[in-house]
Amino acid sequence: MLDSNLIYNNLDEISFKLKSKGYALDDKRFISLYENRKNIIQNVEKLKNEQNSFTKKISKEKRKPDENELLEVKKLIEQIKVLDNDKKAIEENLKSLLLDIPNLFDSDVPIGENESHNKVIREVREKTNFDFSPRNHVDIGNDLNLFSLDVAAKITGSRFNLYTGLGAKLERALINFMLDEHSSNGYKEIFPPFICNEDSFIGTGNLPKFKEDLFKIEGTNNYLIPTAEVPLTNIFRNDVIEESSLPISLVAYSACFRSEAGSYGKDVKGLIRQHQFNKVELVKISSPINSKNEHEALTNDAERILNKLGLPYRVVLLCSGDMSFSSYKTYDLEVWLPSENSYREISSCSNFGDFQARRSNIRFKSNNKIDYTHTLNGSGLAIGRTLVAILENYQQKDGSVLIPEVLRPYMNNIESIKNSKF
Repeated sequence: MLDSNLIYNNLDEISFKLKSKGYALDDKRFISLYENRKNIIQNVEKLKNEQNSFTKKISKEKRKPDENELLEVKKLIEQIKVLDNDKKAIEENLKSLLLDIPNLFDSDVPIGENESHNKVIREVREKTNFDFSPRNHVDIGNDLNLFSLDVAAKITGSRFNLYTGLGAKLERALINFMLDEHSSNGYKEIFPPFICNEDSFIGTGNLPKFKEDLFKIEGTNNYLIPTAEVPLTNIFRNDVIEESSLPISLVAYSACFRSEAGSYGKDVKGLIRQHQFNKVELVKISSPINSKNEHEALTNDAERILNKLGLPYRVVLLCSGDMSFSSYKTYDLEVWLPSENSYREISSCSNFGDFQARRSNIRFKSNNKIDYTHTLNGSGLAIGRTLVAILENYQQKDGSVLIPEVLRPYMNNIESIKNSKF
């Protein structure tokens, strides 16, 4: 959530930045709510001063107020009550408007409307070349009996998956490998709930704007999480953290659930975009002065997984129009998929500044001063897409798939997948 004072005092600049992120600020409504609230606060303060002055006068004179004086005090109290109710209604409307406004963006974020305006920062490792025509991950998975989209559709519906045999083992190996790597790199491992309440989703920016993207549990105010970012960030909701404890670095595995509203027809085949998938998530809580460095560190930590797996990838700085609602700055890690002859996102590493912290009331104490923290997160990595990248980049001419060396201890030391019986 943006600071309303910041918006009011820098209205033209902030309106321009929000427009560059695809959001049109209702300037007139915002100004009206802000100024009405300010005027009410001033009027209430004036009336309370009058009430206090009267009380002090009576106390000083050491007497009981007469009937007219009591009526005057009663009138003041009623006026204050009416104004307080008006203020509460205005603050609710102002908060509703603020919750709908996306975050601003860093000065080095390129201005642009869509992914075509993103900036490639670096490409790592040569793209995989084959002396045969590479197959896609669906054909590979079907031939090796690694998963079944058809059986999952029978059990649940479209855009779900059932891993089988060595496919299930490979998925689990990736989860354990990533958790072990990040834990050894200073992240505290958490196993969070996969269901969170409404306040938690408001805190991270998923609600109220993106309600249609979530799976709500009927009869409750709870939702299935789209990422472990939600429970991990909300561990610290309404907390004041000692500065000496920062940064806090957390890692968690979770299943993730997304309705993918509005994305039907795109990536519906295979494991790229599903309603349920697995992911290892990184979250950092940082002081404002260190958040830029922590963002670079978090991105490097996610990259380390790709490097250890030997996968070709690139790092892309997202433009203003391609960033998420809550993000202040985002690097996307995109892995190379030979069957598509293109890079595909496998992690988004974002710095949210104090945007989520304001919504979640996450603060830190420094020299007896309390201020909002910064929050950061990134996938470390999306498990299903990592499995896709391994199948496609490590496929062999004979139809088998080599297992990256770092994963072999998690796969009973097998070197390749040649078949996986159900």
